[in-house]
Amino acid sequence: MLHFLIYDVLGTPAILVGLFSLIGLLLQKKGISDVISGTLKTIMGFVILTAGAGIIAYTLTIFSQLFEHSFHIQGVVPNTDAMAALAQKNYGTETATIMVLGMLINIALARLTPLKYIFLTGHHTLYMAAMLAVILSVGGLSGGWVVAIGAVILGAMMVISPAILQPFTRKITNTDDLALGHFGSIGYLLSALVGKVVGNGKGSPSIEEIKVPKSLNFLRDSSVAISLTMMILFLVLVVVAGKTFVEETLSAGQNFIIFAIIQSLTFAAGVYIILAGVRMVIAEIVPAFKGIADKLVKDAKPALDCPTVFPFAPNAVIVGFLASFVAGLVSMFLCPLFGLSVIVPGLVPHFFCGATAGVYGNITGGRRGAVVGAFAHGLLISFLPAILLPMMGDMGLGSTTFGDADFGVVGIVLGHIIAMFN
Repeated sequence: MLHFLIYDVLGTPAILVGLFSLIGLLLQKKGISDVISGTLKTIMGFVILTAGAGIIAYTLTIFSQLFEHSFHIQGVVPNTDAMAALAQKNYGTETATIMVLGMLINIALARLTPLKYIFLTGHHTLYMAAMLAVILSVGGLSGGWVVAIGAVILGAMMVISPAILQPFTRKITNTDDLALGHFGSIGYLLSALVGKVVGNGKGSPSIEEIKVPKSLNFLRDSSVAISLTMMILFLVLVVVAGKTFVEETLSAGQNFIIFAIIQSLTFAAGVYIILAGVRMVIAEIVPAFKGIADKLVKDAKPALDCPTVFPFAPNAVIVGFLASFVAGLVSMFLCPLFGLSVIVPGLVPHFFCGATAGVYGNITGGRRGAVVGAFAHGLLISFLPAILLPMMGDMGLGSTTFGDADFGVVGIVLGHIIAMFN
């Protein structure tokens, strides 16, 4: 029963967000029709978003295989999902307990402090709980202390992470009713601050205002622009990888050029699906959340997953992804100069986090901010995993490492603090 509650209910983002929507609607004493409709639409929106993310993750996996084969690159690919799964094998009980208590502390902090954020990205809550369980357990703390300290850190991060971004999130969404709940916040903050330095002070216009000649008006459609961008990248990679490798290993015999075109269009379709899901979730969760804000936590704001900001700056999404990925490529050559392991840029973190960094860089620094801010973010999520990797190796988890910025910062700081007392 406990496993069902923690992993199947609280660990499933769609159900978790739907649950909060249900509570909000009930607290407002809405009619049964509105409660059922609002709850199901919220869940459905998240299912749509997740489906889009799954499609993108699949195409990015193909992209990574083509990239590694084409350029014969060996190294560690950060994978937060894999790390969390590995951690739960040995620290499952601690992870689950930290997650549940951390969510309760999040609500308490939102009620008692000025940080009125309810963190609703359930899978990231689970991942952070897993990392805290591993680091604290291997650091020599007893079970009770692991859970207590881990829950406090997690609960604090669940309000601090959205809070440091809110001044910029407010400008992006043109409302104070939403927040970003994603443990890549330090990277997005870096992008916004870098954007402020390089951009608007020098008059850089928003990347969403790019003037396109009439003959290229089709590029104003973000789906078309994303399709063409990814098509160029895929075509280059399949040509370099070679017809034989693609058709025998990846495409199940489909012509390698057609395979590249279909993959690029599939990627763009995934982005389109994500945007549709986000719009649906926002349309339902904000009104429903008013019940929680009025009754449980005054002025509470739902902190949602990073694709929440994608519809507000679709050009910045693709530019941010590309700039972050280029920074990841550059870092492959820089990391060994500092005695660090080679971190092969993982396409999933560079897309989802890099795209988000592009949106935050754009809001403070326009075109320059989107490019340079996301590039700085790409460097950050390459060096942080490289620094964290030896620590993960000491814990028996050296095959991969956590990818997003907050995991790296929290893991490195906490690891060093524990080391000081050992």
